[in-house]
Amino acid sequence: MTGSQGSVFSRRALIGTGLGVGAAALAAAGSGAAHAARPPYAAEASAPRRAYAFLDAAMDAYPDHGTTRLAQSYTDQAGLFSTAFTYDNALVILANLASRTKNARSRATALGDALLYAQAHDPAYDDGRLRQAYNVGPYTYYDGSSQPDGFVRPDGTANVGTQFGFTGTAVGDMAWAGIALSALARRTGERRFLTGAVRIGEWIDRVARTDEPLGGYKFGVDGAGKKLPYTATEHNTDLVGLFGQLARLTGDRVWLERRARAAAFVRKMWEPSGGFFYTGSDDGVTINKSPIPEDTQTWTQLALASPAHARSVDWARTELAVLDTADRRNSTVPAGQSYEGVTFSSASLLANEDAPIAQFQPKPDRSGVWFEGTAHLALALRNRHAPGDEGRARRLIASIERAQDRLGGNQTVGGKALPGKSGVVSASSPLDTGFGFGYYPYRHTGATAWYLMAVARANPLR
Repeated sequence: MTGSQGSVFSRRALIGTGLGVGAAALAAAGSGAAHAARPPYAAEASAPRRAYAFLDAAMDAYPDHGTTRLAQSYTDQAGLFSTAFTYDNALVILANLASRTKNARSRATALGDALLYAQAHDPAYDDGRLRQAYNVGPYTYYDGSSQPDGFVRPDGTANVGTQFGFTGTAVGDMAWAGIALSALARRTGERRFLTGAVRIGEWIDRVARTDEPLGGYKFGVDGAGKKLPYTATEHNTDLVGLFGQLARLTGDRVWLERRARAAAFVRKMWEPSGGFFYTGSDDGVTINKSPIPEDTQTWTQLALASPAHARSVDWARTELAVLDTADRRNSTVPAGQSYEGVTFSSASLLANEDAPIAQFQPKPDRSGVWFEGTAHLALALRNRHAPGDEGRARRLIASIERAQDRLGGNQTVGGKALPGKSGVVSASSPLDTGFGFGYYPYRHTGATAWYLMAVARANPLR
């Protein structure tokens, strides 16, 4: 993401846009009603086990369309059909590896092989890149056109998400895929995963490396291969994690130099007077001062573990804190329920509550909880482990688990009912990120995966 609104979509841009899905659907999504559970997952099972049930369902949504598959990112009600974001699938791999069960490892391996398949079978490129998202099952688009294929098209190419324009390649997406493949290489000892991760790292260094005054690595390319001019703190933080892991796995010191370059950019984004990191730069020269997002505060702690910058976690915890209740304006939380956590950015707290975030969407709630970011924060608190951090993390995790129990009922994946009380919604109520897109109360593999990593104390960036 960048600091100027609407300048470019981040790896999460357009997520949950839900074209044609209105406030009535959101109200139903937040009703909390649950379907009967699917064996062997009982509704009374532990919260983490029910979360894994959702990830399994998202991965198995289209059994008639091949065994090489990715997980659908959002429930059908989000309006993105069978879209599987590369970033989300990397997180699902990491969450499965955090489980350490045989079934979870098998699923992580299958998803890793699917990312390798996409890398090797892109319809236009053979240079190691992955796209922002892929289709994993059939659907009819809003204009009536048919998308009949699964993840692997009849000609053998990966089914890139062209319908929504998810054809570009962002450094952040690539970094997380590389982190997931690196984790698989460590866990399985299979060389193919390290080879894929190295190809990703080499693509990033070749395409995104910049000698602009602020340095670091640029945003990536659009679907036509045109380089994008933005430099994101978030992306360079991801690269600190990826390049550090590649240095350890390969023994090649070139990755340490690349890690240092990314880390240097991140440190230049530090605001010592406020104790937070800025979002990045649009031109490689000037630092964007607003909005200030949550993930640049928590991921930096996870990646750098720097005592000099540890205050960023406190900034996110206090300055982005929200409490969503039914009596809040534009809230979709059912009566009698409340959820605490953090929102997406400083701009989310100032969102225009009189206007929809985007066409066909409801008005935003300034107090909507971003559960993915709330899980980031819980994990960062546990990673920092300062006095009081564990108690704060547990409160946030408890809020996420209440949301899993109560929000997002009557939602489906691939037209099939989900196991009872499984999967975490991306937001408690519609929220405006301040970066040109929003989050909504639809169950989401990314938010669910981050919750599971927070529970397991599994830091993916180190």
